[in-house]
Amino acid sequence: MTARPKIALIGAGNMGSLHARVLTQSDRCDLTVLVEQREDVGQEIANRYGTTYAPSLDAIADVDAVVIAAATQAHYDIARQVLELGKPMLVEKPLAATYEQSVELVAESEKRGLPLMCGFVERFNPAVLTARQFVGDVVQINAIRHSPFVPRIKTGVAGDLLIHDVDLAIQFTRQSPAAVKGSFGYFHEPSRQNRSEDSADATMSFPDGALATISASRISQRKVRQLSVLELDRLIEIDLLRRDITIYRHVADSPAADGVGYRQQTVIELPTILQSAEPLAAQLNHFLNLLELGAGSDEVKAERAGILPAHKVVRDATLSATNGH
Repeated sequence: MTARPKIALIGAGNMGSLHARVLTQSDRCDLTVLVEQREDVGQEIANRYGTTYAPSLDAIADVDAVVIAAATQAHYDIARQVLELGKPMLVEKPLAATYEQSVELVAESEKRGLPLMCGFVERFNPAVLTARQFVGDVVQINAIRHSPFVPRIKTGVAGDLLIHDVDLAIQFTRQSPAAVKGSFGYFHEPSRQNRSEDSADATMSFPDGALATISASRISQRKVRQLSVLELDRLIEIDLLRRDITIYRHVADSPAADGVGYRQQTVIELPTILQSAEPLAAQLNHFLNLLELGAGSDEVKAERAGILPAHKVVRDATLSATNGH
């Protein structure tokens, strides 16, 4: 791999423009081409970040790696072509529109010896990185990821939102769930027509007995990104938007002085957030590290192995919700 790898970005939508920014700001790589079918959109973003616009994948033959930020429905076809060209790639989540397609892409990248990374950007949230340094034996996880409705997103919230916190639950418990149940809701008319869920709740039980309850929704009137990690002797609350952590340790309960109600004694800790990098930029740096380490490294293998567990949970939750179990 060259000292400054040449990167192609595919997709100039909302996420594509964010990737274009962090790629341009990085001093470790060069954004050499932006591929987008919509010429007006692609040209505008390419001009903004000083790179070359191209309408098709023919332009990526000479790059060292690819970032795919196209619409979810297009991920599989694009990724297959990129793999056939022998290019390592970072693909926005979900890796593909179906679990089966995701399995195929992971297997193909392994067969070809190409680094593959999925955009689980919350792994690089400074609060998550800090918490993972001290979280011990987890017994329960509760997560809420709610947002207002965004008409431009055609897919349901399971693959768009739920998958992030499913992945974090797997990261914190250090295991894949033994059982998954899902419940989906369809409320907006376009969602009913397309069968793209507006809300998705999933419960996960893990082999060691730990539990996780994950809620994703796009019918909220405000954006919420909260994760509660429970150990037997403390509660770790992570606000993924504010990127901060609050730890609670219960001490004692006693009757209130006036005899009405009760008094609770709780020790509260506010850990210092050790990392400060923007998650998307930190994710890019990790991808560039994988390129430097090479396909045979343990880190590249571990990254590839960490892609499918969350995708499988989303698949299982979808089947559960569809079958009414």
